Amino acid sequence: MGSTDKAGNAAQGPADRSGHAVETIPCAKRLRATIGEQTLFDTQGEVVLRETGRITLYCIPRGDVRMDLLSSNGTTSDCPFKGRAHHFDATVGGRTVADAAWSYETPTQACAGIAGWLSFAWKKMDHWFEEDEEVFVHARDPHVRIDILESHRPVEIRAGGQTVALTRRARFLFETGHVTRYYIPVEDVRTALLAPSESHTACPYKGTASYHRLKLGERVVEDAVWFYPDPLDEVRRIAGYLCFYPEKVDAILVDGKVVS
Repeated sequence: MGSTDKAGNAAQGPADRSGHAVETIPCAKRLRATIGEQTLFDTQGEVVLRETGRITLYCIPRGDVRMDLLSSNGTTSDCPFKGRAHHFDATVGGRTVADAAWSYETPTQACAGIAGWLSFAWKKMDHWFEEDEEVFVHARDPHVRIDILESHRPVEIRAGGQTVALTRRARFLFETGHVTRYYIPVEDVRTALLAPSESHTACPYKGTASYHRLKLGERVVEDAVWFYPDPLDEVRRIAGYLCFYPEKVDAILVDGKVVS
């Protein structure tokens, strides 16, 4: 795990032979999490922990945590890269939340910078706030960037041997670590082939997505299309636009060439 120098720059720990690495990155946001009406911590000194193959986490300095609301439950878990974690229950107003937090009391040498700091299980908190805005799903990775660009290049979606969408008004979404996504205005999609789904998923960068089934004659492809009816402000430009899963259609073509 990395540490930070006096200038607050992140330092990355060495990767092992498999390429596994962990690092911590300073974060200047005021961060809080609550259970019920009680705030478990309120800090401006957290770091973001990035680790190969895992979602990002916040690590909270112990002095900013309401330790009177936590109690060690005797459970431990071992990580070959960070050491042994000790788990805590949270008790608020007679309600006990098991394994709400954990800490590395004596972490590996590479992780010494967060010895005794606390991480909290995201889904076991009722609410998370960065400054005064509620945030969802998991800590946002500061290395992730999203760009949304207008494009007049032709985008065609083929499924079931037919064209189900064709546009020169797509918005291309470029997200760090992901393939390009092609968001298409509803007017350029054969919506008669779509039927609403009950599915929803959440993204910490874009918001909550809704889904459509794709009806291809007797065949129905579940959750083949997604859209964000009310995305986060940073990606407001894709509101209501439709995006197709490459693996659930025959092909996505851009400029007449298959891209996925």
